[in-house]
Amino acid sequence: MSSLQVLCSGLPLRPLPENRGRWAGVPHAPVRTPGLSPAEEQLALRNALRYFPPDVQELLAPEFAQELRLYGHIYMYRFCPDIKMRAYPIEQYPCRTRATAAIMHMIMNNLDPAVAQFPQELVTYGGNGQVFSNWAQFWLTMSYLSQMTEEQTLVMYSGHPLGLFPSSPGAPRLVITNGMVIPNYSSRTEYEKLFAMGVTMYGQMTAGSYCYIGPQGIVHGTVLTVLNAGRRYLGVKDLAGKVFVTSGLGGMSGAQAKAAVIVGCIGVIAEVDKAALTKRHQQGWLMEVTDSLDHCIERLREARKRKEVLSLGYHGNVVDLWERLVHELDTTGELLVDLGSDQTSCHNPFNGGYYPVQLGFAEAQSLMASDPAAFKSLVQESLRRQVSAINRLAKENFFFWDYGNAFLLEAQRAGADVEKKGANKTEFRYPSYVQHIMGDIFSQGFGPFRWVCTSGDPQDLAVTDQLATSVLEEAIADGVNPAVKLQYVDNIRWIREAARHRLVVGSQARILYSDQKGRVAIAVAFNQAIARGKIKAPVVLSRDHHDVSGTDSPFRETSNIYDGSAFCADMAVQNFVGDAFRGATWVALHNGGGVGWGEVINGGFGLVLDGTQEAEQKARMMLSWDVSNGVARRCWSGNRKAYEIICQTMQDNKGLVVTLPQEVADERMLQQALRL
Repeated sequence: MSSLQVLCSGLPLRPLPENRGRWAGVPHAPVRTPGLSPAEEQLALRNALRYFPPDVQELLAPEFAQELRLYGHIYMYRFCPDIKMRAYPIEQYPCRTRATAAIMHMIMNNLDPAVAQFPQELVTYGGNGQVFSNWAQFWLTMSYLSQMTEEQTLVMYSGHPLGLFPSSPGAPRLVITNGMVIPNYSSRTEYEKLFAMGVTMYGQMTAGSYCYIGPQGIVHGTVLTVLNAGRRYLGVKDLAGKVFVTSGLGGMSGAQAKAAVIVGCIGVIAEVDKAALTKRHQQGWLMEVTDSLDHCIERLREARKRKEVLSLGYHGNVVDLWERLVHELDTTGELLVDLGSDQTSCHNPFNGGYYPVQLGFAEAQSLMASDPAAFKSLVQESLRRQVSAINRLAKENFFFWDYGNAFLLEAQRAGADVEKKGANKTEFRYPSYVQHIMGDIFSQGFGPFRWVCTSGDPQDLAVTDQLATSVLEEAIADGVNPAVKLQYVDNIRWIREAARHRLVVGSQARILYSDQKGRVAIAVAFNQAIARGKIKAPVVLSRDHHDVSGTDSPFRETSNIYDGSAFCADMAVQNFVGDAFRGATWVALHNGGGVGWGEVINGGFGLVLDGTQEAEQKARMMLSWDVSNGVARRCWSGNRKAYEIICQTMQDNKGLVVTLPQEVADERMLQQALRL
């Protein structure tokens, strides 16, 4: 078993580690089909071998070539470490700075088998959200971080550690870019080739930026979404006895079962991969499982009648579940579902993100590798069937929304009936959850703020929970507007219930939807507690890229921006740059994430609080920008709530001056001018 000291000493070459191949007993990524030409295959092999000295290349070349032929990518399984992969306490990492030790803590959490979807392929979540492209990159990155000083910055090109470059103590220690492909070549087909050649990578959001915190990272947002869906669509605050049907228990989608329990409804979640379903059941995120559709319907009816709180995992295809619900409606007149969505990895529908109903799981994986065109045809037929069933149910008192996973976008491309007459390009027959629910929350500056206690001690997490609760209670006591107060009250309830719901998987982390004022105040409270020794080790602040300012995505985060700029990425790029020079410990900018490659630009950060005055100053400056950038953009697009928030922020911060939009309300004036 390797030690952390060995892990940080560079590529293991003398001797080479034993090639144990793919591990049994852990989930593996589907076989990729990049369609490389012979010349491109040779280039992929050459690119992989350049990490190694000439005296071992002859041994490794046929091995890597076989991986490319068998799996469509060179992962370098031989170099997968035999250490227990997890987020170790920060003091155990052999580093010269605490900031780099914190980064290593975060990297290893992303690859923890309890956290990662396909750990040996370095995929954290979403089917293809890579931490690195291969294991050589992991070893080199850990070595560089171990030797880095506070006057160096590590530069990462799509998983590849370019090297350590001189910088300054105030600069980021790490700058990451993932998938920065020239726009005209940023297609799904080109991506598969470029990834196979080892020159680019799909980092999803927090996979490639080293900031994933397990399925907890989306639980809070899912809770808010389902609660507000009940309020908006059903007109109820109490979801007891209401049924929420969806799919996906893999990476982030595993949060749906826990969210259903927290909001008090009946959640029925379909999952085709038994390993993923079993994992969530064993982790306590799923109360019951069944592979019988008859039993699933029977149990649903029973729970609905008794108004039980239940999360039920159905091992099977969600299309079968939707069509059975239609059958029950048509034969008995009973509508058994109230709310519905989908969290399959539809951003990657033809490479394991969506499995067609016509085939079993293993059979589908085989066809995916042997005949990609036939597999694609079945996927699109399956999407059409799924939408047809949803459309039938939606004629009754049932409400469906798109969860930002490109489900409706891919359904549209498959020819399904999802069109909305007279709509713009970002609107479909059913709304995205941003358009109807989370968009208003973003406009007020609230989003998925998060932190990680690098001591690995649950007691430190308990202290941070207590501090965050106190900060929000004080803010309410000082007086806030009713809309903000409602969010703060929801957050206080969330924090108080978090420990009871056993949300931690992997690192000792917490997520909390907070606004600019709340984030800054919480950061200051944490930093002061570290200085006093109340928290034993540094705390990493971060957020999901899916946030107020972090992502430009016309079919998700910016789908409720209607001034024509939803397809522009200035906000995310400016956020990345602004975070870097305002004090972030590391920054990341990605192509893809959520709705897929070429559909979104997004970025994130990590900020290490170590109890120093410098850390507090960085937190105040960087967190303020990280929120106000997106609120100002939404204000300029015409969002009234964002306008009110940014005006209040300018009153509180005299250094902030934002261009405010003037009202253009006279439609007749516009029409008359255009007729001239």
